[in-house]
Amino acid sequence: MQQEIWDADTAQRYDTPGTGMFAPDVVGPTVDRLVGLADGGRALEFAIGTGRIAVPLAERGVPVTGIELSPAMIGKLRTKADDATIPVVVGDMATALAPGEYTLVYLVYNTISNLLTQAEQVACFRNAARHLAPGGRFVVELWVPELRKLPPGQQATVWHCEPGYIGLDTYDVLHQHVVSHHFHFDDSRQARLFRSPHRYIWPAELDLMAQLAGFTLESRHADWTGAEFTAGSRSHVSVYRLPAVR
Repeated sequence: MQQEIWDADTAQRYDTPGTGMFAPDVVGPTVDRLVGLADGGRALEFAIGTGRIAVPLAERGVPVTGIELSPAMIGKLRTKADDATIPVVVGDMATALAPGEYTLVYLVYNTISNLLTQAEQVACFRNAARHLAPGGRFVVELWVPELRKLPPGQQATVWHCEPGYIGLDTYDVLHQHVVSHHFHFDDSRQARLFRSPHRYIWPAELDLMAQLAGFTLESRHADWTGAEFTAGSRSHVSVYRLPAVR
């Protein structure tokens, strides 16, 4: 299913240089934080996509390898960096193995929620641990489910609205699933829709997944700049760490 979603058309539309998730004020703090967390070692990005973070991270001197399920997304990445600069393993981030050992594995922009079962998400943590050296870190950026916005009988929340774009999520609270709907439109009567399914994860559940894989929570902030995580935070950046000695 995920390969069908992240096809050539999606890969072509994914990059929005200078705006949205590609805006300097989004990418810059992310890369700055990851440079520090890599601690002079090698980094592995799960679901590397088109290289939004990997390319500038590699330009900062951090050797980056990726795992990516979508050949189309890798093809877009290859217009920015060759295989010698950023090698990529084609496969599922819950099971695929990249060569070597790393000081940092990271997952950005809610990507762990693309794994649609709890078992797959736990396997993703275990796969991160499998790649890390003792004392290595696994970083997850993830949104907080907005269930408090759902009154009884309502199944959807609008999480973003601006001229030409509406983003809304429909929830299946019984199975902990959500579908994100992205509507792009102009002055005509036509609109373009992109949808992606996810399994949402509460922060406490994420911490338990980490424990099952041998990690402890090192820090949690509301964003990449280190803002305090509170009950009102809409997302978080969580840093998990393996013991220094196994």
